[in-house]
Amino acid sequence: MIDGFGIADSLGQMARHVLALADERGETQLQLFGHSMGGRVAAEVLRIAPDRVTHLALVSSGLSPAMPGEAEKRESMQRFGYEKGYEALVDRWMGILLSEDETGAPYADNFRAMCIAQGQAVFDAHNRALLARPPFAELLSAFTGPVLSMTGEHDRMAPPAEHEAIAEHAPVSALLVIEGAAHLITLQRAEEVNTAIARWLA
Repeated sequence: MIDGFGIADSLGQMARHVLALADERGETQLQLFGHSMGGRVAAEVLRIAPDRVTHLALVSSGLSPAMPGEAEKRESMQRFGYEKGYEALVDRWMGILLSEDETGAPYADNFRAMCIAQGQAVFDAHNRALLARPPFAELLSAFTGPVLSMTGEHDRMAPPAEHEAIAEHAPVSALLVIEGAAHLITLQRAEEVNTAIARWLA
């Protein structure tokens, strides 16, 4: 498990951090599970060290570069934070990440507190990293290890169509769309996610 990336503002920096931690722990072969931006980081680890990655799970993530209009939307969110305060930005962001039936869920307050603790500088840095993300489809097509492509039915950040594309590009893949789930799938539907991980690693 990686405990955050601080103010690193490129996916390459984040991927090199993952590899450095793996080296410290003596891990030569990697089974990578990446949720949301973590999926993009996992893709960069595969790009940098393809011989070390044996399994790849991309969860609530994607493979496309920045879409038209995405930079403007992300910059608007950043401005909102500076104008209204970072806590207001987090609340607005959570309105995108959470489904309606997650309001008041026990993990929602913890997730909000974690986001607030990171601060606007980290939010801005990670936005820059995501806007500069390279395309991943060709790299994924060359990977022959097992790929788990998983998202929630109601994930607005990483919709099922994006994960269908991941599964189509990966030579060995399993696609799972969890009914009724949204972006925070690992919190909202932990048991189903853990079952899928066990199958992927088997």
